[in-house]
Amino acid sequence: MRRRDFLPLVAGATAWPFAARAQRPAKIPFIGYVSPFAGRSFLDEAFEDGLKQLGWVKGQNIRIEYRYASGRQDTFSPLVSEVLALGVDALVTVGSPLSLVAKRASTQIPLIFFITFDPVEIGLVSNLARPGGNVTGVTGLGTDEVFGKRLQLATQIVPSVVRIAVLLSTEQNRFGRSKGALATAAKVLGVELHDLDVQAPSELDGAIRNAKDQGTQALYIWPNGFNYSFAKQISDVANANSLPSIYPFREGVLAGGLASYGADVKDLGPRGAAQVDKILRGAPPGALPVEQLSKYELLINLKTAKALGLDVPPSLLALADEVFE
Repeated sequence: MRRRDFLPLVAGATAWPFAARAQRPAKIPFIGYVSPFAGRSFLDEAFEDGLKQLGWVKGQNIRIEYRYASGRQDTFSPLVSEVLALGVDALVTVGSPLSLVAKRASTQIPLIFFITFDPVEIGLVSNLARPGGNVTGVTGLGTDEVFGKRLQLATQIVPSVVRIAVLLSTEQNRFGRSKGALATAAKVLGVELHDLDVQAPSELDGAIRNAKDQGTQALYIWPNGFNYSFAKQISDVANANSLPSIYPFREGVLAGGLASYGADVKDLGPRGAAQVDKILRGAPPGALPVEQLSKYELLINLKTAKALGLDVPPSLLALADEVFE
């Protein structure tokens, strides 16, 4: 082989590795997702389905790392720190307390929250239209009227009720206006409320039974991750103690609770996926308006009502979006 023929061949060969390096695939977006629930839920599935509709398929062109707190608020900060340390491009959080922890943990990583409270009231954002900073999300925006309607629902199904226990947890997320709204509604309806604080699932049986012994006639389930995660256990214990239970989410009724009134939690998923999509395509989170769910639904479990010996008024059944028999 002549020298002049050999040199171009060598030059071409040495260029190949550099060309290969120049054509590396683009970095796959990495999303962190921290939930107060005990494990996979309808919301997670709805979020992934929403992303898929927008062209993001988990395991193909997007990576999602999940962490679950099982309703334990003491794990919120460690879980958020753990996920942020992985180098995520954005962080999704479920529930008001967890989202507040995440906001304090980082002012740089885009944060997308899924909550059922007013994010302005609780301090997540300063404005719904232009939240500012690194935060945006979706809210069911539990207004004063919604909290009052749930309490009214209990009095309509159980006209004799005078004492209702409000089931809380370690999250203690009864923020100002919502707490006041419930107290005002109780006064108007002529019922007495008392807090039922539960620290762990193992305490549910004893706490609810003790509340029954002290004269409680119904349970008002406060919207939080603990009560969502353990809705089946809560409804089982409530029904075993002949206590009607009113929920802020449909999963409570599907688990055997008496009734629910609120936005469908699953709707937070696709709306949040749309926010994530915009951020991954370059939109600053603080410029994206907070999405608000506006459709609320009433669900009634007639099978549970009959087991508790309750007659649900026909007028209420006519208003229900779904009735389970």
